[in-house]
Amino acid sequence: MVIELKTNIQSIQPEIDTNLLPCPDFEHIDSHSFGQSNTGNLIIQGENLSVLSSITPKYEGLIRCVYIDPPYNNQENYTHYMDGLSHDLWLSNLTARIKALSKLLSDDGSIWVSIDDREVHYLKVAIDQIFGRENFITTIIWQQRTTRENRKVFSNNHEYLLVYAKNIKCFEAARNLLPLPPDFERRYKNPDNDPRGLWQSVSLNVQAGHGTASQFYELVAPNGRRHTPPKGRCWILSLSRMQEEIANNNVWFGCDGNGVPRKKQFASESRNGLTPHTLWTANEVGTNDMAKKHLLKLFPECPLFDTPKPEQLIRRVLQIATNPCDIVLDAYLGSGTTTAVAHKMGRCYIGIEQGEQIVTHCVSRMKQVVAREDGGISDLESWRGGGGFDFFQQIKQQGKALTLSSKILTSYPDNKTESVVEKYLL
Repeated sequence: MVIELKTNIQSIQPEIDTNLLPCPDFEHIDSHSFGQSNTGNLIIQGENLSVLSSITPKYEGLIRCVYIDPPYNNQENYTHYMDGLSHDLWLSNLTARIKALSKLLSDDGSIWVSIDDREVHYLKVAIDQIFGRENFITTIIWQQRTTRENRKVFSNNHEYLLVYAKNIKCFEAARNLLPLPPDFERRYKNPDNDPRGLWQSVSLNVQAGHGTASQFYELVAPNGRRHTPPKGRCWILSLSRMQEEIANNNVWFGCDGNGVPRKKQFASESRNGLTPHTLWTANEVGTNDMAKKHLLKLFPECPLFDTPKPEQLIRRVLQIATNPCDIVLDAYLGSGTTTAVAHKMGRCYIGIEQGEQIVTHCVSRMKQVVAREDGGISDLESWRGGGGFDFFQQIKQQGKALTLSSKILTSYPDNKTESVVEKYLL
């Protein structure tokens, strides 16, 4: 089946050998692959740490962005996995995988880890030791629900994304700004008919705590009115710089010339985009509930994931951290959200999952995406279908099928051992 691509992505993709067959650990499964082949898009069924070890020789230094949504260790059992290890065992297993992922990142690459407040602080310290504290970028706060949970002491309405760079300086030079909002120009006016176009005014005073002596002075406006900054604040510019800005018509004193001086910020200076902020609200990037409704539409007959991530959330990550044709990797693919978003945005991707949901959910979802699925971010990305992916299955060699610690097996009754092995840290 040949489907029109949103853009001619295949023609501009870099030359990447995505054939894993020379590696004896994988088998190509034709029945689960779909659409165009050899596009650079891979879905791999297998234990993630073992898979990462196998693909490292081919992909070391090539991955632009890693997003993972691992078990949070909140001591609950979910539909598709168990989430109740001891703290030490959970942390050691997860950090082993993050360490393996760090080897795959490009110099300007980044890793984004979803987590909640039960383990976020411990996990940050552990990742500091892998990437170095100097490569910590930020902690994103995501409003994952808008309703109030009245059964608990506090209604927990947010989660976190820990963000690290392989090399902070390279990431800072390469990261993207966010697109300007549709109402961008509504904030700008031109009351003085400045030939440079639309502008808005911003404050020219700042907190005085870090001010220097040159920032404390009385300013005389062109009409002779005298201005001093409010108590506890100082001018953002020295007197000589302020006078230069006034001479260049970059300071606004109001329509009658008696207003508090403010800097003119022109729309033309902001058209490249917006600096990402760290508070991501539900109306910007969606909620768990929105993601569940999307999954219900995709899989009306399948058990849903309990806490899926919305496509809008992953889109925001990839907008900041990647460009078209960059490679995105998710080692905890779950219901396939990351690969679905990457595909719609023209990124290459590697998705790794161990459980049967890689077929029932991930493959099924990706086939719908290729065939022009219209939910999630499809409208935002003007998605029209196309492309394809290759499915590989890890061959379970004796003694290498799983590498979980024996402590996992002894932490549960014997009759639960098999389910733990199959469902934890997929």
